[in-house]
Amino acid sequence: MRNQKIGPLLLKFSWPAIVGMMVNSLYNVVDRIFVGRGIGHIGIAATTVAFPIMIVFFSFAMLIGIGATALISISLGEQNKERADKIAANALLLLILFPLILTAIYLMFPDQILSLFGAEGDVLPYARDFTGIIVLGSVFGSISFGMNNFIRAEGNPKISMLTQILGAIINILFNYIFIFKMGMGIKGSALGTILGQFISALWVIGYFNSKYSLLKFKLKNFKPQFSLILRIMSIGFAPFAMQIANSFQQTILNKTLFSYGGDLALSAVGIIMSISTILIMPVVGLSQGAQPLIGYNYGARQYDRVKETLRKAVIAGVGIALTGFLAMHIWPEELVGLFSEGDLVLTEMTSPAMLTFFALLPLVGFQIPCANYFQAVGKPVQSAVLSLSRQVLFFIPLLIILPRIWGIDGVWRTAPLADALSVMFTATFIYFEMKHLPSSKTSVELSKI
Repeated sequence: MRNQKIGPLLLKFSWPAIVGMMVNSLYNVVDRIFVGRGIGHIGIAATTVAFPIMIVFFSFAMLIGIGATALISISLGEQNKERADKIAANALLLLILFPLILTAIYLMFPDQILSLFGAEGDVLPYARDFTGIIVLGSVFGSISFGMNNFIRAEGNPKISMLTQILGAIINILFNYIFIFKMGMGIKGSALGTILGQFISALWVIGYFNSKYSLLKFKLKNFKPQFSLILRIMSIGFAPFAMQIANSFQQTILNKTLFSYGGDLALSAVGIIMSISTILIMPVVGLSQGAQPLIGYNYGARQYDRVKETLRKAVIAGVGIALTGFLAMHIWPEELVGLFSEGDLVLTEMTSPAMLTFFALLPLVGFQIPCANYFQAVGKPVQSAVLSLSRQVLFFIPLLIILPRIWGIDGVWRTAPLADALSVMFTATFIYFEMKHLPSSKTSVELSKI
């Protein structure tokens, strides 16, 4: 990571992360495809309501997993492996603790929580069946996601990719068996999901107990060190806050759409959000591939390599997002039809709404890598502000205002306006960051101190 050319190195780290994120996105996509075809639009509506609750659980895994990953990359760049081991061990404790606490809270108030997130009428029992099983397996998803990031941080992106592929294959296989062969309905979809997460968790635990792992989980390192925990959580706060905001945004979106279009509108936005994971996750994977390169070289004070990595990640990100944008415009009905086979009313509502919702999708290829940069170099405040800008500063206010003007069309128009504003905001931050980052000459001088 210190000496090889950035282009090939970024490709080496990013393509497994991109493939892994694409495969990982199948958890949500396949759930909804099978639910839509096996149960109908009411099942899609139920998973749509459950989705922001699942985001809350996932946000805590991101808080610890991504925060620790950035610190591990920086520590390895500084040749401080002992500190990296301590970070990983403390992080694993938290990856287990947080989902257990959240699960206990949910099990005490399931219907109240589901109602808070938008479950009403016929949707509620389906949402209850699906979410109740998902939260019971949340600790497996937390371990799998968090520790899989550690694998990427220590320089093994292919192993990280295999973790995600394995989990997704198990999920797809058992979703099909439980829903279509065993007739278990929406409960079968949830069981298939947590089985995939369980197998992935076993895989990463096995990896870190093998000779291939650079990080070692020694018993003495599991003693909580609150200074490390606070540092992990401060760096991981940006993606955590972004996911919490995303959950809040999704909840408002669900309630607004239900008020304008009922169960059918909930199903439409569920399909759109599933397609968004297919379109956006490759850019997220690219950013994850760039993160250890940026973090390592920032820790090694090779700032020219940091700038080059970011520049090439942005170019690649825009290219990836543009490709997805064109595919969406060429095959809109076909993409929606994956979820709504035979439901022409749902397809007719969702297809044009999707094109409006993603009207400025290529801009995402710039915004995500730039926001990820601040996370990679250990600047949590900037990362948090940029990560939250789209949902909190722009999307949610627009979502409250625009439907009052245009009705349900105002909901769909909220996304491109929020994208445009957040990109301008991010561009301002990254311009001043790059302007003040030391040059290669300064980097050499600093390395001698």
